[in-house]
Amino acid sequence: MCKMQYAGLQKNSTVDFPGHLCAVLFCPGCNYHCFYCHNRALLQDPPLLRIQEVHTFLTKRAHLLDGVVFSGGEATLQPELCREMSFAKSLGYRVKLDTNGSRPDVLRRVLEKGLADYIALDLKAPPEQYEVLCGQSAQSVFQSFELLTQYGVPFEVRTTVIPTLRLCELRAMRCKLPPNVPWYLQEYHPQAGDETFLQELSPYTRTELNALAQALSGNSHAVFVR
Repeated sequence: MCKMQYAGLQKNSTVDFPGHLCAVLFCPGCNYHCFYCHNRALLQDPPLLRIQEVHTFLTKRAHLLDGVVFSGGEATLQPELCREMSFAKSLGYRVKLDTNGSRPDVLRRVLEKGLADYIALDLKAPPEQYEVLCGQSAQSVFQSFELLTQYGVPFEVRTTVIPTLRLCELRAMRCKLPPNVPWYLQEYHPQAGDETFLQELSPYTRTELNALAQALSGNSHAVFVR
């Protein structure tokens, strides 16, 4: 019996897989504890979808959709991830993986098997802030960067720009990025449950994010706002 767990299904999206009309599968659970997580409903025992329903949907839509995104939560926590990605590939889908980069061992298996056509890797903060923000060291994230560079699979880096990330922190993060990899700054949207001090700070506006992206671009780094 397949042990893969899904807690959500977005039946079509034009923004989650660049250049492709895709479905997005959301896996429950995460090994990070980012207090501003926008998918926190997936983190603690959410209702699960029946695996057969997911497979039936993917089979029926195989000639209507271009791709499938495995997202979360953190998809690499799922022991059957490679099997499910392989199933999607067998139906003719292009496959994208969204990950926080914390499990380079799983990422290596995905890359060795050729299961991902595109990967989005989150960079949350400068390395020295990871323990406080996520509850884990950033070391595994940079191991994941090395793997992606080694295997040559197209990938992007994403950062949700919370108000406590200033230009100096973002510049420090840019220095850790592999060259010629697109970096997307994502808008932060406050929600109930965020830390009180964060709620009291004004999120960056779109104009401010564009200014940050412009200040960070250059020196073989292209920075965009999403």
